Amino acid sequence: MKQLKYSAIAIALISTLAACGGSGSDDTTPTPVDDKFEFAATEMITNLTDDVIISGYASLATKGEEMLLATQTLVANKTQANLLAAQEAWKAARLPWEQGESHIFGPVDSLGIDPHLDSWPLNTTDLTTVLASNAGFDAETIKGWNDDVQGFHTMEYLLFGDGVADNEKAIAELTQAESEYLMGLAEVFRDYTKTLDDAWQISHDGSGKAYGELVKTPGSEGNTFYSSQVGVIEELINGMIGIVDEVGNGKIADPFGTSAATADTSKVESQYSWNSLTDFSDNIIGVRNVYQGELTGAADKQGIIDFVKAADEVLALRVGSEIDDAIIKVKAISGSNNMPFRQAISDAEGRVRVQTAVDALTKLQTSLESDVLPLLSKWKV
Repeated sequence: MKQLKYSAIAIALISTLAACGGSGSDDTTPTPVDDKFEFAATEMITNLTDDVIISGYASLATKGEEMLLATQTLVANKTQANLLAAQEAWKAARLPWEQGESHIFGPVDSLGIDPHLDSWPLNTTDLTTVLASNAGFDAETIKGWNDDVQGFHTMEYLLFGDGVADNEKAIAELTQAESEYLMGLAEVFRDYTKTLDDAWQISHDGSGKAYGELVKTPGSEGNTFYSSQVGVIEELINGMIGIVDEVGNGKIADPFGTSAATADTSKVESQYSWNSLTDFSDNIIGVRNVYQGELTGAADKQGIIDFVKAADEVLALRVGSEIDDAIIKVKAISGSNNMPFRQAISDAEGRVRVQTAVDALTKLQTSLESDVLPLLSKWKV
């Protein structure tokens, strides 16, 4: 009876398949699925160039000028209030720079401005030698020195102290040589940030062609950087991937180590000011700026999210949520007692929070690499 039952089922199944155009029927040929999508990218590329990248670098240049003024005021009148004002000016300049690391391509790379402004680690041995020489700290002389004794982190060290016990330097600790060097460094910083701003808005190589125009007009005559809009969007997405990778697998993972015993505070960037977690979250806020197409608080315009939505709205919303989640979890590393990152990596509960943030960054990076970047091959250009 059992054998007869299965035979009857088999016969019924064959009959059903035959009725639907079974074996040998041309009707069984699968219809090709067109998974291509359409998206007009000109508005998005123009917006990201003007309202995110150029606006960010213009803000950085403004903050660079303000930091120089704050430093000059400090040198002219050494008070605790003026030292605090210079520290705040440093932090204010740090924000557009760190957010801008989500698109660290073009002049910031080709003109060597990234290492000029943000080399890490700081060479404290050479810095001590430079300060002891006291041979004059004019801007042009400093520009000829190694990158690891200028830029953000040299100024940070001089403004905040070594960051081991606290990030509060007393004005009495600021030597004459340090204050003079600070002023020279701030002038160099101002010059480089202006050069970067000019490269995007006026000329990136002295030819009169602004880099921003090259990004906005791929394929135009004489544009040897971008032959198509595909290349521009690929650059933008890879920039997002790059900084998520750097934060999760470099800036956080390197000092984090494999255990509290192997945690290494000497590898913590912005450790002197205890600004590390702000740096890291600003890096991912920069990713959100590119994805959403706006600097935080600005009007809603087109960003990479609109490109992704054209292909897969569910994916677009998911990636947006993953970006927000990563920012929240990086900020949460400080815990309820506002613990700086350099302490959190050696604290049991802090390490749990750090790992949670790393996991969120890994998830985001995977989505950008595996789900967003491949959309370029499905785009009907």
